[in-house]
Formats: sequence, structure tokens, C-alpha cells
Amino acid sequence: MNKVKDTVFQLSGLYKIYSKKLENEVRQGDIPNHVALILDGNRRWAKRHLAMAKSGHWKGADAVENLLDWCEQLDIKIITLYALSAENLDRKDDELDYLYDLIRMRLEKLYNDPRIHKNKMRVVGIGRIELLPESIKDILHKLDEATKGYDNHFLNIALAYGGQLELVDAVKKIGEKIKEGDLNVNDIDKKEIESNLYTSHLPQSSPDMILRTSGEKRLSGFLMWQSAYSELVFMDIFWPEFRKIDLMRAIRTFQERKRRMGK
Repeated sequence: MNKVKDTVFQLSGLYKIYSKKLENEVRQGDIPNHVALILDGNRRWAKRHLAMAKSGHWKGADAVENLLDWCEQLDIKIITLYALSAENLDRKDDELDYLYDLIRMRLEKLYNDPRIHKNKMRVVGIGRIELLPESIKDILHKLDEATKGYDNHFLNIALAYGGQLELVDAVKKIGEKIKEGDLNVNDIDKKEIESNLYTSHLPQSSPDMILRTSGEKRLSGFLMWQSAYSELVFMDIFWPEFRKIDLMRAIRTFQERKRRMGK
């Protein structure tokens, strides 16, 4: 037993040394200004640990809170989280009800978190928010009202979100402007489209890096327009086990790539 403890202690010490070394290296490079994350693998993590799916979602929510701390430490200005897809709303089961309760509780905790005011963080829910329960819509409205004057950091929480739906909604907004005589068809350009997306409030709507956990190598419609030149990083870990060292590894991967932006 003592040998096992000694081994664990040694591994822990090596982990701390490696983590510190990696952080020093990462801080010397370009830190992405806007990081978007697809939080995938909660249920599979629970299945691997012979636990109920609820446990995976709870652990995943804890990982989000840790992520916000790490992004603050690395001074990442914009975070966009894919938390609940529009397709998830079709489940109509007990798991969806639990997710609603969990999202509401964590949003209420965020609303009472002094860090959002200290960091002057604008918090916005993006997606078809009107499809969500009133309790979630209410707390999102409170967060928006409490932080609408902030522009130092931004936290976007994608709920009832779908990339194709975002484009449909943008087209409808543009069509309404044309119908009202406020916009000419010939004046529709990239800037006009971006001004009608869910991310129009951001100083930089396009993520520098999009990270997906769980080993899946697809975006699942996430930020379809905004991701045109984003660096994509896929990691073979489930979201509930995501650590600061994983975030730093993803940033290091981002730093090692040459971004040409289509040029």
C-alpha cells in the first residue's frame, strides 16, 4: 500500500512539473482571443464509470466552472460553449428535464458569481432561447440585463442551438429588413449577414479555435458561418475529465499551426 501511495505521489509531482512547464511555454505564444468548445461525452463518461447519465452531466457542469477559471488565468477574452443543441430538445424524457434543472441551477450560480462583475464579463444565451422553459429564459434575461454594459470578457452559452437554424433566423431578419424597405438586396454582404447572427454582439464573432472533446471529429453544425477559418482541435477525452493541462495542450496545438485565413 505504501508503494502505491509513493507511486501516486511521484506521478502527481511529475504532473505538476509538466503542467507548469507547458503553461510557461503556452504563455510565450499567441493565446487565442476567442475559444469555442463542444462539450461532448457526458453520458459516455457516466457509462464508463457505471454511473447514471445524470452523474455525467453534473460532472460536466463542474468542468465548465473549472474552465472559466482557467480561461481567466490565461486571459482568454471570449468563450462560447455548446451546451444544448436544438436536436436535444426532441428527447422529451426525464434526462432532458434533469438537464433543464441543472442548466437553471448553474446559471443562477453564475448570476450570483462576483467574478462576472470583477472581470466585466458579458453573459449571453445564444440559440432558439424561446424554446426553453420559462425558468431558464428568466435567468438568462437577468444575466443579460446585469452584464449588458460589460465588454472586457464575453461568455456565450449555446442553448437550443443549431447552426442551420442560426442561418435560417439570419435570413429571416434580412428578409424582414428588405420587406420593410430598410435594406436593398444588392447591399447584402458578409458584414450584413454577420450582423444578424446570434454572435453579432461580439467584437470577434469567429473563434480562433474550436475544441471538441469525446473523440468525435465533427462540428455538428456548431457556428457554421463563424468557423470558416477557425482552427479545429479534437481531443480523445470525455468532457467531465477535461483538465487545465488539456486546455493548454489544445492551445499549444493552435500555436503550432500557421493560420493563413484563406490567403
